Amino acid sequence: MISCIIKRTMSQNTISKILNNAETAEKRLAELKGKLQELKTIKIEEKIKELTEENKVLESKIESAKAELIRLETANGKKQYPIPGKGSPVTAVQDSEKKNAVTPASQDSAKKVKESKKKEKPAEPAVDATIDVRKLDLRIGKIVDVNKHPDADSLYVEKVDCGEDEARTVVSGLVKYVPIEELRDRMVMVLCNLKPVKMRGVTSEAMVMCASTPEKVEVLIPPNGAVAGDLVHCEGYPREPEPVLNPKKKIFETCAPDLLTNNDKVACYKGSPLVVQGKGPVVAATLKGVSVK
Repeated sequence: MISCIIKRTMSQNTISKILNNAETAEKRLAELKGKLQELKTIKIEEKIKELTEENKVLESKIESAKAELIRLETANGKKQYPIPGKGSPVTAVQDSEKKNAVTPASQDSAKKVKESKKKEKPAEPAVDATIDVRKLDLRIGKIVDVNKHPDADSLYVEKVDCGEDEARTVVSGLVKYVPIEELRDRMVMVLCNLKPVKMRGVTSEAMVMCASTPEKVEVLIPPNGAVAGDLVHCEGYPREPEPVLNPKKKIFETCAPDLLTNNDKVACYKGSPLVVQGKGPVVAATLKGVSVK
């Protein structure tokens, strides 16, 4: 009997301890939850505070940028319109940047400064208005190949060595005037800076110069000893050839009336002979006082 009582008492004590322990654990768990919630609240408040400060900085930057934009627009004469309930944007600029406020007087002053700077701007270099034979790139060439144009009975297609890496293709309307045999391996004077142009499908890169009348055409004859690539000069007109003649300037067309053979059959510009220095003038076979083209 006593043994049963003891066992029952021990069992009750054990249960009591377990219940006490469970109660203690629940209290601690509740305390931990409370502390966790406090930590969460603190962190959230800190983050909110941090974001609030960042927003204030951004708002300040935005307002400064808006004020600067309004100031610049006003300075450039752009009219500002107030937003209902927001006040005048110009007033906001004047309040925040009184030192930079734009007035009609300051606008006039700025305008005068700009006009003064325009007047002080150095003049652009004058365009070279010289149009004469010095702009023509005349050289000696050698016809190394010649054939009839495949699509034009009146045209030759020549390959002319002008002292360059590759021979130039030249299309000439000489079929009616010069037999093909007379052109093969012939030395000629060539105008080399014409703008390349297609003639019945073949691109011509230069022009063989001739003495010409409506009835007769003679290919000009370079002096003895002249070689492909020799430059042709004109006394009194130092060479200043354009890289490529601009068709709109009509440089060759302007020079053409003054390109003539003289009474000695020498090709001249305004009476000054066209020569290869140290070797002699370029001449026609028989034609005197006729156009060179």
